[in-house]
Amino acid sequence: MQTRNETNLWEHTLPIALESHRLQTEIDVDVAIIGGGFTGVSAALRLVERGASVALVEALRIGAGGSGKNVGLVNSGLWLEPNEIIKKLGEKNGERLNAFLAASPSLVFDNIRKYGIDCEAEERGTLHCAPSTRGMRELERRLDQYHALGHEADLLNAQDTADKVGSSVFKGSILQKNAGTIQPLSYVSGLAKAARDSGAKIFESSPATSVVRNKDLWQVDTPEGKVRASALLLATNAYHSNLAISGAPNFIQVNYFQLATDPLPLKDQQVVLPDRQGCWDTALIMSSFRRDKAGRLIIGGVGALGHSLSNVHYEWAKHKLKQLFPNLGNVEIQHAWHGRIAYTGDNLPRIQSFGPNAISVYGYNGRGIGPGTSF
Repeated sequence: MQTRNETNLWEHTLPIALESHRLQTEIDVDVAIIGGGFTGVSAALRLVERGASVALVEALRIGAGGSGKNVGLVNSGLWLEPNEIIKKLGEKNGERLNAFLAASPSLVFDNIRKYGIDCEAEERGTLHCAPSTRGMRELERRLDQYHALGHEADLLNAQDTADKVGSSVFKGSILQKNAGTIQPLSYVSGLAKAARDSGAKIFESSPATSVVRNKDLWQVDTPEGKVRASALLLATNAYHSNLAISGAPNFIQVNYFQLATDPLPLKDQQVVLPDRQGCWDTALIMSSFRRDKAGRLIIGGVGALGHSLSNVHYEWAKHKLKQLFPNLGNVEIQHAWHGRIAYTGDNLPRIQSFGPNAISVYGYNGRGIGPGTSF
């Protein structure tokens, strides 16, 4: 297995990049947003649709952080089991959060349809796979909790899982039907375009350098401009840097890399994930695998690329692919990239107030698409 090109597949397959410019003036709006990922652009879109004026500043470009480096699995809920969420938050708040998160995939796919977003959307479910008997017990426990919440989910046996995955290594899986996959950078870019077309002011290459409370307004400074607003949303998540502010996210950073093959031959596409469900497993070390529209196989795991020990991750992926799909032989890696995940100490996301009309949202713990869109 050799790598030709350490580039982000999602950037390579982005249909049309958002055209925007830097903030180079002083503007006054109702709401200032810092961060151009799922949370920031979703909030901008909802706010302008409700009649608010909005300015969003992004340090680099829309989706440059975790939203554009995401695996692209649109799942309901968190990594935590629903009962664990109730245990941590109490029955009332836990059930409220579980119900809210259960509805998040529907919101994502509704957005895609409503705004005509070209993002390789596949609303065919996802598979949570068990490589061991212990993993199957975990899935059986989760399934009962999913059904209690009204999730559309089925427990598949080893043979049914093998038919869906194209691999016989798993003892079984949960098929979450109200889930799917997307091209995540295309999705967040499409949301940003919809927000801009609805009236939001979106500025790329405009990092926030300071945030101050001046009289009754928040002031966000960038290298060439200023935004003054009655309300402030901080949506920088795992990519917060160089901005001293009381609402700064407090998280544990975890890197997650992905490797994408050339498009598989058609005969292999008919066997490997033929329905294009995205997958992850119950193994101790988090990993994922899926296909894109062109038939590329994408595998991901914990770690960063671009350093002297990166070859360890390539070797792990080579071994994993051979274990999963021995009939593929040696496949060549065409794209390689990594992103950052913001983990919190209790594995729960945060919506925190840090001043008058000021909110910080972060900590999706590896589940950014649905919660980021919904929150």
